[in-house]
Amino acid sequence: GDVSPSDVKNDPAETSHSDSESTDTSTEGSSDDDDESDEEKHNTLSDSDKRPTAEDASDEQLKFCCDRCKALKNPKHELVTPRKISRDRLQLRLEAEGVYECSDTGLVFEVSQRVNITYCVLSWSKFASYLSDSWKSAGPIFDVDCDPSILKSVQFPHSLCLTDENSDVKFSVLHVKNRRGQIEPSTDHSGSHVKWNVSSLSPVGPVAKTSKPAEHHGVVQVFREVGQEKSFSFRVYLAGNNCSDVKDIQRAVRRANNCKNNKRYVLVHKPPTCILEENKRYRLTSEPVGHITPEEMLFSADIVELKGYFEVFFEESPPFKLSLTETDSDHTVWSAIIREGDCDHSLDCVKPRKPSRGRKRRASSSEEELYHKRRKRSGSVDESDCKKPACRVPDLTDQQLMQVAKRMGKEWKIVAICYLGLSKQDLEEIESAKDEDVVMLKFNMLDRWRRRQPKGEAGIQELHKCLKDNDDVPNEVIGVLAEMLQSSSAK
Repeated sequence: GDVSPSDVKNDPAETSHSDSESTDTSTEGSSDDDDESDEEKHNTLSDSDKRPTAEDASDEQLKFCCDRCKALKNPKHELVTPRKISRDRLQLRLEAEGVYECSDTGLVFEVSQRVNITYCVLSWSKFASYLSDSWKSAGPIFDVDCDPSILKSVQFPHSLCLTDENSDVKFSVLHVKNRRGQIEPSTDHSGSHVKWNVSSLSPVGPVAKTSKPAEHHGVVQVFREVGQEKSFSFRVYLAGNNCSDVKDIQRAVRRANNCKNNKRYVLVHKPPTCILEENKRYRLTSEPVGHITPEEMLFSADIVELKGYFEVFFEESPPFKLSLTETDSDHTVWSAIIREGDCDHSLDCVKPRKPSRGRKRRASSSEEELYHKRRKRSGSVDESDCKKPACRVPDLTDQQLMQVAKRMGKEWKIVAICYLGLSKQDLEEIESAKDEDVVMLKFNMLDRWRRRQPKGEAGIQELHKCLKDNDDVPNEVIGVLAEMLQSSSAK
């Protein structure tokens, strides 16, 4: 049946999806903006011979054999390696009719003749609002671009652990087209894939419905903060074992590395796979005992969407043993030992973001640059002043904050935690105010960010810098901030 989205911002399927056409520009604008703009050089390279950077997780970590459900992640069809045409977009050139499996994503394509297929992994944070309470994401969501008359079927990898052959798990797919999310039936499923006959092409991903909490093939990823000499700090993320969730973690780490707090994180390669049950609480412990915050975490789609993680801090030197246990039973589902060699990282191993070449920046970015250039040409500030715009630019007014708050969508809590540095406790305090409508809650959130900035460093350009190039931020918010920048530069 059709599921109407509620308060969905900037639907990536709104411009070019139709029942007979696949997408290209819409999802490229929604899922690839922040990644394509910082490393355009990937457009000319094949990814088959490239090793992952320190902050990225290897795709090989997603492949494992579950002894409980016998879900072999080894290919059952002809394995083909895609060509990477950008950081996120892949392309397969299939030479003849047949069934082929992508070595990077696990997608299985059935084609009737020679064809090129372009596809990319999307984030469920953009599409979860299309699902009713009874349907849950069961694997990564993709945008596939191909002639639908040639592409006969697609098999999507799923992350559910099917321990019981008589399980009541019901699989379908969410098909987003024409700004609507439609639940379409699958034709078959196995321990690792959900098969769907292609009707038209637009964002599609596997979903499932169960009478009890589902068990997922999960991953635990550990990132170490580099640059500390006498102490050791880590971030430990939980996620489903699928490309979309892992991609969300990678993006969260990249954004943390690009923040102005000068913290840098690199991946500590440890066996990541485990079994995680939906809506169950897990506790992270360590030997020797370290400072771990929070003490426990609920595994759910919302946690992954909010980029939730454990923060672990040691004053001693390695080795450290980390263990993830079920809170109610103390059963250990994952453990790893971090040795001294795992902590031999320096800031040199984190590559700084390089400016793109041969590609024009989007309007929202150029407005900010234009603002600084105009002030510099006018002689009102020198180069050192450009590095410290707070010396010249006033803080955002209440009226300006209200304009931004009115355009903020339902993802305002994600924006607060991921990009404005607020905590869960901050949001709970903001929401505790009674008789406040949603717009005022969003205003209070922005006001709390403003009050925490140093005097003169809560201006339009500072907020614009925090929010731009992030998928979770509505384009309307970036647009109004760009207009404010342009207006202030004109004055």
